[in-house]
Amino acid sequence: MNHLHIGIVCYPTFGGSGVVASELGMELARGGHAVHIVSYAPPVRITSYHPNLHFHKVEVTDYPLFEYPPYSLALASHLVEVATRERLDLVHVHYAIPHAVSAYLARQMLADRRLPFITTLHGTDITLVGNAPSFLPITRFSLEQSDAVTAVSAFLKRETEEVFGVGKKIEVIPNFVRRQGYSDPLAGDPSGPVREREEAILTHISNFRPVKRVQDVVDTFARVRRECRARLIMVGDGPDRSLAERRADELGVTDDVYFLGAQLNVEEILRLTDILLLPSQTESFGLTALEAMAAGVPVICSRVGGLPEVVTEGETGYLLPVGDIEGMAARALELLSDWELMRRMGRAARERACTQFSAERVVGQYTDLYRRVLEAPNL
Repeated sequence: MNHLHIGIVCYPTFGGSGVVASELGMELARGGHAVHIVSYAPPVRITSYHPNLHFHKVEVTDYPLFEYPPYSLALASHLVEVATRERLDLVHVHYAIPHAVSAYLARQMLADRRLPFITTLHGTDITLVGNAPSFLPITRFSLEQSDAVTAVSAFLKRETEEVFGVGKKIEVIPNFVRRQGYSDPLAGDPSGPVREREEAILTHISNFRPVKRVQDVVDTFARVRRECRARLIMVGDGPDRSLAERRADELGVTDDVYFLGAQLNVEEILRLTDILLLPSQTESFGLTALEAMAAGVPVICSRVGGLPEVVTEGETGYLLPVGDIEGMAARALELLSDWELMRRMGRAARERACTQFSAERVVGQYTDLYRRVLEAPNL
């Protein structure tokens, strides 16, 4: 495939869509494509330089007449500018609202040339924001107008088809990890195996929103702590952090729970982790689970959304009903008391993450989609 000039639109935050878009941009740049990321701030996950990777900041005019700055319009205008100056072949937007709408406007403004756009759905853009009454019609329209639509899980594809009734074909292209970014904790790393330490390390990583059920994490840990020496690492920040801190205090485990806030290098934390806890109410994919698996960490999570597509029950982790704190604690204690089971499950987790969800495999699916979109007749 010839090297392309690709525009990527994303949120620059720690959320899954921003992380995946950033990682995809880096992989495409390494593959020789010219990648132009367009957003209101540099993505937090892009921490290294590559000559093929460029950032373009969207500036929004702060005018007194506007109660809310019209970011979607500023983004559309900036996309036109970048597409013209950098000769973009296509635009790939991550998170439908408002990015797909802005890409549609940019395409219309550039009617004298072709600028196809692809929309990748990540979760709450469909399950929460996009299906709100004030956004549902424009979300449906922007999906129908996209030259291609992808979803990060079969679950999210089904949700989109049921809620929006779109006639557009939706392809499932999952999230991915780079094997090189995660060391094998079972290959000579003395900090990895739980049996080599006096206490176990359980970890939770999220945005601490209600859907993540962070109090369940603390409750599960407290039950584990009664039976064995353990510590809990809480990575991330959000509205429910104070609830989790208060719960730890109520249960008397504050000294063993560490709230680290948002962290760039979660790989370093996962290298020390024995078990990842993810008791979410729902997850459209579960990127945190995949990252833990790549680090050889078994995952104990809810059987919801796209998580069963990532975690294989009894092989790479355990899937339990939402709110089953006793069950999660029991599974954690089962792993912590059986090193061979922990080792076998960790190795299977790493193998699944680094093969079925490898960067090479998934980025190849995206570049194949780019080719098909560009070769399609311009109707």
